[in-house]
Amino acid sequence: MTGRDASAAIGRRRFLRGALYASVATLAPSVAAREAAEIHAVVGKAAGRYAAPVFGSVQAALDAAPREGLRPFRILIGRGVWREKLVIDKPWIHLIGEDRAGSVLSYDSAAGMRRADGQPWGTWGCASLTVRAADFRAERLSIRNDFDYVGNLRAPRFEAIGPNGAQAVALMLDRGAERSVLHEVDLIGHQDTLFAEAGRSWFRRCRVAGSVDFVFGGGNALFEECTLHSRYRPDKQRQGYVAVPCTPSAQAYGLSFLRCRLTRDAEVPDASVALGRAWRPGRTLPDGKYGDPDAVGAAVYLSCWMDAHIDPLGWDAMAYTARDGSRTMLEPLAARLYEHDSRGPGAARTPQRRRLDRAAVLRHQRERVLGDWLPQA
Repeated sequence: MTGRDASAAIGRRRFLRGALYASVATLAPSVAAREAAEIHAVVGKAAGRYAAPVFGSVQAALDAAPREGLRPFRILIGRGVWREKLVIDKPWIHLIGEDRAGSVLSYDSAAGMRRADGQPWGTWGCASLTVRAADFRAERLSIRNDFDYVGNLRAPRFEAIGPNGAQAVALMLDRGAERSVLHEVDLIGHQDTLFAEAGRSWFRRCRVAGSVDFVFGGGNALFEECTLHSRYRPDKQRQGYVAVPCTPSAQAYGLSFLRCRLTRDAEVPDASVALGRAWRPGRTLPDGKYGDPDAVGAAVYLSCWMDAHIDPLGWDAMAYTARDGSRTMLEPLAARLYEHDSRGPGAARTPQRRRLDRAAVLRHQRERVLGDWLPQA
C-alpha cells in the first residue's frame, strides 16, 4: 500500500467512526425522548426533563390516573423521601424511580398503633404501600416502613396486637393484586417487611431487608436474583425468620426463591436465623376462630447462596391456635418447605432441611410457577 493509499484508508476509517458516533449521539436523545413520552405523571423536581404533569405528592399523581386503566399509567417518582401511606386500587399503575436509593416511598405505621378512629392498624392495615389492583409495577425505587422497631423493643409504646404489635409492613400485595412486578426495588423494614398475600408476583433483582418473618403471606411470589438481608435485633438469640408462607393447600406454589442471596448485618451471629416457618393465621369459621387448617405453607429455595447466619436446622416450628383453643406448634415437616442446590456457609444438610427431587425442581421454573403470565423485566 502506498503512502497515498494508506492516508485514504485512514481517512475512510475516521469518516466511518465519526458517522457511527453521530448515529449513536442521534439515537441516545431519541431513546430518552421515547422514555420521557411514556411518563404520564411526575412527582417532585424531575419535572424539567418531562412534558408530563407535575404533582407534589404520590397520592395526587395516583388520583390523576384513570380508574379503569387499559394500559400502563407511568408515574416517575423523583428523588426524595415521600412520606405517604398509599393504597393502589387502580389497575396498570407503574411507579418508576428516578433513583433506586434516592426515590423513597415511606411511612411508619405498626400493627399496634392506632388509626384516627382509635382502632389498631393491625398487620393487614399497617403497610406503607398496599396494592389491591392488577398489573402493578415498581422499579428502581425504595419502599420502606420506618417504624422504630429496635427502639420499641427497648421501650414498647403501645398495646400488643398479635405477638407484639411491632409488625410494620413496607409493601402488601392484598386481595385484588395480580401480575405484580417489582424490578430493582429495595423493600426495607424489620418485622413483616413484605406481605405477599395475594395473586401472582415476580420480584427480580430486588433487596428485601428485615428480621422477623420478613417475607410472608399466602400469594404465589417468585423471587429471582434477589437479596434477602437479615437485620440485627439486639439481645435476641433467635435473630429472625426469612420466609413465612401461609399458602392455601390447593395452591401449588407459595414463596419461591431462585438464585437469591441470603445475607446479614455484621452483628447477626452465625446460626441465628431460620430459613423460615409455616404460618397458620387465625380465621373465623362456622365453629369458631382458630388457625386456618387450609394454610399449608409452601416455600422453596433453589440454587440460593446462604451466609453462615442461617441455622443448620433450617426451618422452625410456629405456634397457632387450634380448634379447641390450645396453642399448637405447626412443625416444618407438616408444611411444604424445601431446598435444592443451596450454597455457601449456611447450606447445611440436616434431616429437617428437605430437598426437592429432580421432577419437583423442573416444576419450579418461571414458566411453570407463573403459568400463562410471562412478565418482562
